[in-house]
Formats: sequence, C-alpha cells, structure tokens
Amino acid sequence: MGKKATKAADNMYYLARCEAADSNDDFSSREKAAEIIGIDRTRLARIELDTITPYPEEVEAMAEAYNMPELCNSFCARECPIGRHSVHEVTIDDFDRLALKVLGSLKDIDSLRASLIAISEDGVIEENEKPAFQEILDSLEKISTNAKALQLWAIKNIRLKD
Repeated sequence: MGKKATKAADNMYYLARCEAADSNDDFSSREKAAEIIGIDRTRLARIELDTITPYPEEVEAMAEAYNMPELCNSFCARECPIGRHSVHEVTIDDFDRLALKVLGSLKDIDSLRASLIAISEDGVIEENEKPAFQEILDSLEKISTNAKALQLWAIKNIRLKD
C-alpha cells in the first residue's frame, strides 16, 4: 500500500483496508476500494477519518470485501447504540489459542450446570444465591465470547458461513 494516512492511523476501517491491501492491491487505493465496496470515495474517506459513522450495511460491505468479519462485531460493540450495551467485542487470535480459550472456558461446565440446577430447583433466586448466579452468568458470557471469536476466525480463514 502507498503512503499511510496518518490522520486515519488508528481507525479500524482504515486498518482493515490496509490489511486487505496486503493480499489485494485494489485496496491500496481508497478510490478502488470505495468502488468495490459500493460507496462514494469521499464517504469512505470520512469513515476512515472518523468524521462520520458508517451505516451498518457499509460495515457489512467492508467486512465482506476485506474478509474482515470482525468489523461487524466491532461496529456493534463500539458504535451501535443498542449493541454497545449487549455485544462484547472479540479479538481473533490464532486458531490454537482460540481453541484453548474455548476449551478453558468450558472446563467447569459440569459445576456450572450443577450450580444452576441447585439455584433453579425452587424457581426462585434467593438473595444468598445471587452471587453464584452472577458467576454462572459471567462464565456463560466468557463461553459466548470465546465461541464468537472462534466462529469469526472460521469465517475469515476457512470461509465458513455465519
């Protein structure tokens, strides 16, 4: 890719385009990238310079064109007013590291299951059960986040559908 845009240096959409340019020279040019994505060049520039927030369909188009499915997750976690409160941003590591994270988060699944059964037996979460219930929720969130990271890795690297 040609010279780096210093004003956009930490913008995730710019960084994604730069990474995509490593394997496809068309993304070296903002003009050509905008054409491939299907948006105006000046709009892409404003997105990459953080002067405007992209529309969800633009993020989807960039994620598809750049082979960066994590852009959608990051958009939802950082920029979507609803997603900011419900979506956790994930980091895509190497496969072996992701597999170990998933397995590690599942290692206590039997004790989580037993704890959830014990808490739910009477159909009421008592005050003294709330800390254990919160631990269950935290563990489930960790499992979910690790599973999502592995899913995004698969979409990106072996072209599995989400």
